[in-house]
Amino acid sequence: MGSNSSRISDLPKNEYLKKLSGTESVSENDPFWNQLLSFSFPAPTSSTELKLLEEATVSVCRSLGCDSEDLLEELVCCLMQLITDIPLLDITYEISVEAISTMVVFLSCQLFHKEVLRQSISHKYLMRGRCLPYTSKLVKTLLYNFIRQEKPPPPGTHVFSQQSEGGGLLYGLASGVATGLWSVFTLGSVGSKAAATPALASPLANQSLLLLLVLANLTDAADAPNPYRQAIMSFKNTQDNSPFPSSIPHAFQINFNSLYTALCEQQTSDQATLLLYTLLHQNSNIRTYMLARTDMESLVLPILEILYHVEERNSHHVYMALIILLILTEDDGFNRSIHEVILKNITWYSERVLTEISLGSLLILVVIRTIQYNMTRTRDKYLHTNCLAALANMSAQFRSLHQYAAQRIISLFSLLSKKHNKVLEQATQSLRGSLSSNDVPLPDYAQDLNVIEEVIRMMLEIINSCLTNSLHHNPNLVYALLYKRDLFEQFQTHPSFQDIMQNIDLVINFFNSRLLQAGAELSVERVLEIIKQGVVALPKDRLKKFPELKFKYVEEEQPEEFFIPYVWSLVYNSAVGLYWNAQDIQLFTMDSD
Repeated sequence: MGSNSSRISDLPKNEYLKKLSGTESVSENDPFWNQLLSFSFPAPTSSTELKLLEEATVSVCRSLGCDSEDLLEELVCCLMQLITDIPLLDITYEISVEAISTMVVFLSCQLFHKEVLRQSISHKYLMRGRCLPYTSKLVKTLLYNFIRQEKPPPPGTHVFSQQSEGGGLLYGLASGVATGLWSVFTLGSVGSKAAATPALASPLANQSLLLLLVLANLTDAADAPNPYRQAIMSFKNTQDNSPFPSSIPHAFQINFNSLYTALCEQQTSDQATLLLYTLLHQNSNIRTYMLARTDMESLVLPILEILYHVEERNSHHVYMALIILLILTEDDGFNRSIHEVILKNITWYSERVLTEISLGSLLILVVIRTIQYNMTRTRDKYLHTNCLAALANMSAQFRSLHQYAAQRIISLFSLLSKKHNKVLEQATQSLRGSLSSNDVPLPDYAQDLNVIEEVIRMMLEIINSCLTNSLHHNPNLVYALLYKRDLFEQFQTHPSFQDIMQNIDLVINFFNSRLLQAGAELSVERVLEIIKQGVVALPKDRLKKFPELKFKYVEEEQPEEFFIPYVWSLVYNSAVGLYWNAQDIQLFTMDSD
């Protein structure tokens, strides 16, 4: 750094760095700045180089950190101005990336604390004072950076010569000075990830999204709510001409169509799915707009693909995708419309060739597959609950279920039934064993049985909801029920299921009697024809009415305990050109998702 420096080892005695960290004021027009920013060594790209750079500049950083709170606030404000005011051109692309990266570094003190920070330097400067007026403009700029997905300019158009893939001039400043500075404040030496992040199509979009998520998940200050979350909760469509209520601070408008398109296209990444969740959950304007779209398959299919490839995804990504579905299924219009969208040749669904299927039936197939995967692998009750809640929300609006979707509903019930019988048998044997020996601790089969019976009850309620509300639309489900009717006999007299079994028994017996009257050796087509005729003849008043199945997603208390570590794990794993020493990270364990 400076025209005389060609090696990192020269930096501790560099006269320009000493002047930068000194007490003497330097005019913005002073030639000093040009000299200071003259690199003659490549920007660091490895943990070893970063460690050397940090060690070489630690004295400078300490000098800058002493009695320099006004300077720090000025730095943050200047970064915000750089991000929001400089037009995005080929020659400014790197400056924008590095300004955003430096903001991420400024906020990264959270990484070095096990507990969620509720008071910090970042809260002090970002929640009030001179930075506050930039809130809505910053959030809007970051969103548009994500929407545009601008690729880096071709070589030769950089404002400064690029030394390596790791970054250019301002990357060096961010890594060498800014990160070193904040490591002094946090006592959390900034070092390196084990491996470099793979090249991204748009580093600017990636860094912008990560910074946006970090800002959105800052905890509220003691005397003020998080203004960045307020901005995310309240922004409107550019086509919405209604005035903003005076009670809504930090309001702005953005093109919802462009945002929707970007969200649909980028769902392969955790951070894009987390942004979609955040917007759907917190911004009612976005939620209303998305639910009114006539091309919901563009959004739902990428989410279903995440769940379908559950084995390859981390658990947090799966949770977010599932909760997005749960939020969408809270809307009856969505539940109706997904059965009207017909899809052809779903190539990523490999269990069976699906040449033509409705979006609703595909959603049911993928959610059931997720439940079955969870039953055999992770056994996560939270995952089960949310999957079943989404199916329950949809059940009254099931329409023209694909025969394979109907089969899988009954197959899941069959799997649960077998599991119930197995645990019941284990519990019985365990009870017998306990009578002969009091020394051996027994597994809690009663609890296992209770959990399975809860899930079975839910499945029966889902089937019952479909039969009572849309029986005439679902001959394939009736066919699947009749084909596997023996499965349900054991639950007819079970005290936990007697009430909900009444309608299912009635439907099975009614249609079974009509099939017996029609004679033996009936083809599939003839059975379906009899079912369709029988639906008209079945008196609807004979089916007992139950309360409508409706589940609403509600965040857990203190959601920041989940989301802040999650967001920072995404930053650690996905940020371009930023490296932290894994040994100093306290917020999450390095082997977590």
